[in-house]
Amino acid sequence: MTQASADPQGELTLRTQAMPGDANAAGDIFGGWVMSQMDLASGIRAAERARGRVVTAAVKEMAFRKPVQIGDTLCVYTHITAVGRSSITLKVQAWAQRYLSHTMELVTKAEFVMVALDGTGRPTPVPPEV
Repeated sequence: MTQASADPQGELTLRTQAMPGDANAAGDIFGGWVMSQMDLASGIRAAERARGRVVTAAVKEMAFRKPVQIGDTLCVYTHITAVGRSSITLKVQAWAQRYLSHTMELVTKAEFVMVALDGTGRPTPVPPEV
């Protein structure tokens, strides 16, 4: 694949195609949609690590470097950087694989903090890694 910058960091956790319903009148995908996909990927990765339910507690600074266009495939990479008593911190990168090409461009990145919850919705300890 052709890279516009450095390689993606972390594990490919989610891939989805940007569709017309996700875009503004100029054909640019809404930033909120991109952030939502990053949140989904964080939840998938953190729930696997916590072996249970997790929720988003915080998203730290996010700035968009490139737009995502209709037809691009959004590729979200996650990397767990810290595990606390009930929290899991992840570095998350969103890359656009440009429509009908192998070109990948970094769109945005952020740090997500997820919290493990028990069956009653209260924070619960993250189990030790297997």
